[in-house]
Amino acid sequence: MKGTLITGILLVALGVAALVYKGVSYTEEETILQIGPMKATAATEKHVFVPEWAAYVGIGLGAVLIVAGLRR
Repeated sequence: MKGTLITGILLVALGVAALVYKGVSYTEEETILQIGPMKATAATEKHVFVPEWAAYVGIGLGAVLIVAGLRR
């Protein structure tokens, strides 16, 4: 019962966060050139988009799990 309820709450929270933030950004450091012990690196920022439909599915599934957890 508690596991279902907690999972439902987490899914709803993650779904709402995905709708608000639209994705996640992170910085990745890549080695461009390496000669012996010397190396040149570049930091690139990448963005991973979360589709809106995935956020809505997470919210809906979380709501179903919350209701199922409260019924028991």
